[in-house]
Amino acid sequence: MEIRRVGSQPSGKGPSEYFTGTVRIDPLFEAAAPARVAGASVTFEPGARTAWHTHPLGQTLIVTAGKGRVQRWGGQIEEISPGDVVWFPPGEKHWHGASPTTAMTHIAIQERLNGQAVEWMEKVSDDQYQS
Repeated sequence: MEIRRVGSQPSGKGPSEYFTGTVRIDPLFEAAAPARVAGASVTFEPGARTAWHTHPLGQTLIVTAGKGRVQRWGGQIEEISPGDVVWFPPGEKHWHGASPTTAMTHIAIQERLNGQAVEWMEKVSDDQYQS
């Protein structure tokens, strides 16, 4: 058994190459091999969002606070709220973030495949975000 105490892992800033706006990432867990799962709590300030990206084994988001947006490539923007659970299948190109006026926090859970949990792509433009 392992207990990771609150505050034992430092918060980090979402890197500007993968995020637009102010984003805070709080690591929650990263399982040791042979397990592959990792999770983090991610807070997006209003208007903040990820770049387009995929996950080789998919991703689950659990919204814990605020109002957010998610979109898969070619799909409509969907609003998300606390208690919503979002599943992106393996390889599905998508982005997620806060609404234009309200911050949003979610827990992101994904698995690594050959050491990789995410493939980052181009940033979501302001026009894409506002559409």
